[in-house]
Amino acid sequence: MLFEFDSDQQLWQKTVREVTAKECPSTLVRTVVDNGADPAPLWKTYVGLGWTELVESEAAVELAIVLEELGRATDPTPFLATTTQFAPLVAGRTQPDRAGAAVYEGVSAVRDADGWLLRGTAHRVLDGDRADDIAVVTEAGVFTVRADQVSARRTSAFDPVLHLADIVFDDVRVEADPDTDVDVEKARHVALAGLAVTMVGACRRILDLALDHVRNRQQFGVPIGSFQAVKHRAADMHVAVERARALAYFAALTIAEDDPRRRLVASMAKAAAGECQSTVFRSGLQLFGAMGFTWENDLQFALKRARAGEHMLGSAAEHRALIAEEYRATLV
Repeated sequence: MLFEFDSDQQLWQKTVREVTAKECPSTLVRTVVDNGADPAPLWKTYVGLGWTELVESEAAVELAIVLEELGRATDPTPFLATTTQFAPLVAGRTQPDRAGAAVYEGVSAVRDADGWLLRGTAHRVLDGDRADDIAVVTEAGVFTVRADQVSARRTSAFDPVLHLADIVFDDVRVEADPDTDVDVEKARHVALAGLAVTMVGACRRILDLALDHVRNRQQFGVPIGSFQAVKHRAADMHVAVERARALAYFAALTIAEDDPRRRLVASMAKAAAGECQSTVFRSGLQLFGAMGFTWENDLQFALKRARAGEHMLGSAAEHRALIAEEYRATLV
């Protein structure tokens, strides 16, 4: 099956890439990591451009295009969590300028005479420490709480640009009843597809940097990219990226079309992205040699963004197991 962008999508991709190159260069990412610079102005840029409004299912492919470019740029804002994790759980009640996070497990809801009490601790919530609002999935339904109602503490992450936080719900009072009409399963599919395409963007950045390096690095009087072993490494990386990219966009397409295959395809996309980052991470470092391990090399940011994604929302192995179970069920 062949997937190609139409002319409008190609123009959209070009526009997004130009914006990220100008507004989110590697120098900004390095400043955020080294000096703790605030990425809020960049977030406001996204809001002003209307990117945070791409939260309807019909815009899933357009959102995926943005996410791929932001993954490529190692975006330091809460865009991913807001648009692919929080927004699908609040059913059109988002505010474009407010960041959001999602809690899928670890919190229970208890009803009393005055409403509801939320109790529990959610671990390693993406952007949980800088969200304005938090969507909380419980057995009773989905609640939305303000960030000032909970206690959030940022935790360490392999990717220093990512914000992961532990959030404590200590009898958080919620007067409104939970939303029981939210399709939580579909929301998880959107989150998986979004994370997968973000990882693909990071992997593509690794490949681009590696190719540029092997074209210019000389050994024995010729570019090292002319050596057969290097060509094989680069080819393996390219195949892995293209495979993962195709599945990530297929997942976005099934969400946009409300295709029932989205459940299986979302797991396939996340599994392929996980396998892709493993191949690209290893080969990208080897093609760079010792230079790839240095702090001064921008390769590190894409490597860490791709690898961090593997540890969120289920690993490649976990999703392969889900896919196998799904197929096994069809044979019974």
